[in-house]
Amino acid sequence: MASIRELHKQLIRKERSAVEITKEALERIDSLEPKLHSFLLVTPDRALEQAKRVDAKIAAGEEIGMLAGIPIAIKDNMCTEGVRTTCGSRMLENYVPPYESTVTERLIEAGAVILGKTNMDEFAMGSSTENSAFQLTSNPWDLDRVPGGSSGGSAAAVSSGECIVALGSDTGGSIRQPASFCGVVGMKPTYGLVSRYGLVAYASSLDQIGPFGRTVEDAAILLKHIAGYDPKDSTSLNVTIPDYMKFVKPNLKPKGQRRIGIIKETFGDGLDAGVERAVTKAIEVLQELGAEIQVVSCPRFRYGLPTYYIIAPSEASANLARYDGVKYGFRAEDSESLIEMYGKTRAQGFGAEVKRRIAIGTYTLSAGYYDAYYLKAQKVRTLIKEDFERAFAQVDILVCPTAPSTAFKAGEKTADPLSMYLSDLMTIPVNLGGLPALSIPCGFDEQGLPIGMQMIANVLREDLLFEVAYAYEQATDWHNRKPQI
Repeated sequence: MASIRELHKQLIRKERSAVEITKEALERIDSLEPKLHSFLLVTPDRALEQAKRVDAKIAAGEEIGMLAGIPIAIKDNMCTEGVRTTCGSRMLENYVPPYESTVTERLIEAGAVILGKTNMDEFAMGSSTENSAFQLTSNPWDLDRVPGGSSGGSAAAVSSGECIVALGSDTGGSIRQPASFCGVVGMKPTYGLVSRYGLVAYASSLDQIGPFGRTVEDAAILLKHIAGYDPKDSTSLNVTIPDYMKFVKPNLKPKGQRRIGIIKETFGDGLDAGVERAVTKAIEVLQELGAEIQVVSCPRFRYGLPTYYIIAPSEASANLARYDGVKYGFRAEDSESLIEMYGKTRAQGFGAEVKRRIAIGTYTLSAGYYDAYYLKAQKVRTLIKEDFERAFAQVDILVCPTAPSTAFKAGEKTADPLSMYLSDLMTIPVNLGGLPALSIPCGFDEQGLPIGMQMIANVLREDLLFEVAYAYEQATDWHNRKPQI
């Protein structure tokens, strides 16, 4: 499929209709879903109705925005009014929200065509999309491998061309890591830049919605439409949203004026040799483009993983307490008391990984352990933020691998949770700091699997990410390669 800009031109020139574009996407979904399983729910009637409204505007001579008529997929933890939202969990298998999330509402207002809801790890807890209660999504580059997680369905859908762009959510790397595994662009914006109203919570101080696209420009266009203040979200930032398209240009600032720092703690032990070679070569390309490169130390970067796996489960244990079988969602049958119904509902409704994280979080918040674990983790989180602040006093952008390896085979790490958690080693500190970061394709390993490079900027400096990422993208051809599926 073409880019957003190309499709927009076709629409306004009346070379193609929004209905034709939508039907093409739906046909591709029908063709690929038996292999990929990217979607939990496809809504063809709703999508075609949205497309018809765009065509009617064009026929009436009205102007349309860049997203009008563009096929989009939504991760299934964002509420869609009248459309089932499961979070990949049996607990919400039949839940139909009575309201629209802010991001999907903004997409509908922009005329976007929502094709359906994508597969995910249950309640966004996972790094491979293997924790979905319903199906296993395959990586378009190798169907025996995982697409990453927890937004694996969205990443696979964009990579395979089932949609043009997609939304995911990122709590510890759940947009950037699958973007790396699937060879697409994935971005986690600054915490609070995009409203979380209608996003089913996992860890509220870490969760952030962001875009997937096959190009940097597509990601920038999508972010522009979903970012902005929302009074319904108490953590929403009341800031002016720039036109990110102004920063999507092929050249960096004059030589030496754009400073890029290599996080030295992200190289060495535990990093696949193929990933290290690709990212090192990508850094050389940035230098050739005129960036000033220097090595930067973030000494507490390595403590991000243990810090995250105290804070996130603690918040999850509180957020998921609402699923008790009383108000909505799954309810276990044949219970003789309220307490028994609570226990059976949660035992039967939640999967193993969700139960594991609830147990960890409940333990770390319990009397006698709060100070030893949760409070200490929050102090380390502050130290990690301070490391980033010192780094950004020296450079404009930080770079490192997005993930320590390429996509692994399905089932390879399911028996070893700690090994699975290490998949997010490079991405987690960004969420702890509330910073924006972007993963961009930068090569392939010997098995033909995509490799991603992560770019990190200071708070609200998404403009820098788009500027540097686009300049790199235009100097290489990784984004032009597509899986043969």
